[in-house]
Formats: sequence, C-alpha cells, structure tokens
Amino acid sequence: MTDPVKLTQRTINAAEAEASNLFVWDSDLQGFGLRVTPSGVKSFVVQYRAGYGRGAPTRRMTIGRYGSPWTLDAARKEARLLLAQAAQGGDPAKARQVDSRQMTFAEFADVYFAEGCATKKADTIRYDRARVEGHVKPMLGNMKIGSITRTDIERLMRSIAEGRTAARLKAKTRGQSNFRGGKTAATRTVGLLQGMFTFAEARGLIANNPTRGVKRYADTKRERFLSGAEMAALGLALREMHDEGRNENGIDVIRLLALSGARRAEIERLRWEEIDFDRGLVRLKDSKTGAKTFPLAPAALQLLVARKLTSSTPYVFPAARGDGSFNGTGKIWREARSRAGLEGVRIHDLRHTFASFGASSGFGLPVIGAILGHSQATTTQRYAHLANDPLRLAANRIGDEIAGHLGAASR
Repeated sequence: MTDPVKLTQRTINAAEAEASNLFVWDSDLQGFGLRVTPSGVKSFVVQYRAGYGRGAPTRRMTIGRYGSPWTLDAARKEARLLLAQAAQGGDPAKARQVDSRQMTFAEFADVYFAEGCATKKADTIRYDRARVEGHVKPMLGNMKIGSITRTDIERLMRSIAEGRTAARLKAKTRGQSNFRGGKTAATRTVGLLQGMFTFAEARGLIANNPTRGVKRYADTKRERFLSGAEMAALGLALREMHDEGRNENGIDVIRLLALSGARRAEIERLRWEEIDFDRGLVRLKDSKTGAKTFPLAPAALQLLVARKLTSSTPYVFPAARGDGSFNGTGKIWREARSRAGLEGVRIHDLRHTFASFGASSGFGLPVIGAILGHSQATTTQRYAHLANDPLRLAANRIGDEIAGHLGAASR
C-alpha cells in the first residue's frame, strides 16, 4: 500500500502493475482509491468501516473499472456518496450485494472481469472475455444471475457443441475472432462458467452454483506432430515467401517457434533484453507459467544475431506501426501452411512437433518439459508414447548382444 497521493489522470496512467494488487489512495478524499491488479486492470475502489467505532469491520468495494463510464470524476462523485452512506452507519457493500442478486449475467460478467481475475494472465482474460461475448451472452446475457439453473447451463453446452452459438466478433487486439463452437469449445466454456459462478457464490450473489453436477464433454486435446517431410515442406514455403518479399517478421517468428518450441506470444513479444547471446539463452520475465528460461539452438541463435544487426527497437519483432510488438503471425502462418499442404495444422502444433522430435530422439520427458516451460510433469507426459522408438532400439541392441553371448539364437 502506498502513501496517499492526489489521484489525477497522470497518477492513474503512471500506476504500474506489481506482483500483487497495488492500491493508490487519494489524499483529497479519504477512503477513495485506485486498485491495479497484477494483470494491469485498473479499478476505482472505496474503503470504509461498516458501523461506528474502531471495532467496526473494514469493507472495501469496487466502484467500477477505470474508463467509460467510470472516469476519475464520475468515480470520485460515486465515492463521495458511498462514503457518506458509510459515515451514517450504512454498509454500501452489503446493500449492493443484496441488489446484485437481481443483476443480469451480462452485468455480473463485468463485475467478474473487474474483480475476479486478479491471478489470471492478460491473455487468459482476453480469451475468457471472448468466450463470454461469443458463446454465453447471446443465450444467458439477459437472465438474472440468481435464476440461472443447471438446465440452462446444460442447454448452453449443447448449443455450443452443436455450433448454434457460432459467431464472428471484432476483437480489440487481434482482428477477428471466430466462434465456431464444437464439443471442445463447449467444455472449456462451461469450465470458465464454473469459475465465474464459484466467484458469484463466494460473494453471496447466488445461493447455489448452477454448474455443479454438469457433466462436460471430454476435453480432447488436439495434438498434431509434423513429420520430417512436412517440416521440409514448411521450410520450403517459408523460403519462397521470403524470396517474394513477404512479411519478414511473420516468417522469422514461425521459424523461431519451430526451432525453440516456445509459445507464440513468447516469441512475438520477445525483447532484446531477454536474450543472453553469450550463453545462448532466453530469460523471459513472464510467460503463461511465470518467469521462464530456455536454451536456443544454434540455428535459432543465428537467426536472432542476424536480426539484431539491423534492429533499433526494444522488441525483436516490432509492430509495423506504433511502439508495440508484432502480432500478425496468423496471416503469414495460414499462407505458409497452405503452400506446404498442411491445411488444418495450427501454429501451436509447432510446439508439439518440437517436443515430439525431442522424445523420438531419446531425450527424457523432464528435459523436454524443462525446455518447454511446463509447470507440471503431467503436461509433458502426453509425449511419452513418442519415446518408445529409441527405447525399443536400445532394447533390441542390448538383447541381440546378450543373445549372442547366450547362444539364444541357436536354441
């Protein structure tokens, strides 16, 4: 908690996310402040005592997320009203809790994304928002949160699985987002809803979690491993596109993904300061699983050295406009896979392919998991069956040698 300062647009914009929630309290209006979550979400809050005397419990409630409609002036005005109610012995948070039982799911979703996602990564929140907007709100958005039942959740799940909620939305950061539905989408959306309604139940907004007892479809993971011939076809397609002057950022991102097994966001947002050229390492300050270090193969290091010679930005792959990082790999990938005859292959399958090549070459799963940055050994276990070939080869060679000594072949 920081010392109180006067809340202005400048102090709000200057407030940066930390490892835990950061609170910036206003020096002009005691109890009014700004909260910044670890993911960077900024919201206005009030803090007060519910009742009289020092023994009264302290309450903290969210006014709303910074931005329209909650500008600094609007939030300060609302804070004065709430703090005035508390000064007269009222409890605004409790009053809101009672009223919020009548809020619609769409209204509740706004509360959840403002207050219930402090431990989630920014990308995860973006995908969760997209699922809610694309699949859930069309069916449940106008329903009162307290009236939603298990039957409603099961009906929603079937609708998503059958593609009846399919839509195409304008995403805020990466162009168009497709919502084609299917059983996997249905399962993951219900999983998200379980977390959302658990949050609602903990806040006292609902009496029972309507997702409890819902039997979801099996969440089958799509694992596609490219063969050596397919990787060669992809390499040829990338060389052709390079010779034609296509986007060099996208081409090199794809190459680096194939050579490192890293996640797309890790490479697209890679900064020069995160690369240790002397030791051939990448040290990410943050990733899907937190801080992460992974080694670079000589070919990957050579690619980065060549780019460094002509770079003048903090990002390895800078955006075409502005100061951010490149995020147009998807378009280049779709063209490259089409040329290579790899329709249906996802860019994330390059990560699976990296792991499959490692497993088939006889490297242990802990080693592969460490390179990929898996936080749990069970995540790497999916590649266990690919390690059978080198084990069988070793067993065959050992068995043949022992059989020769035993004379087993002449039995």
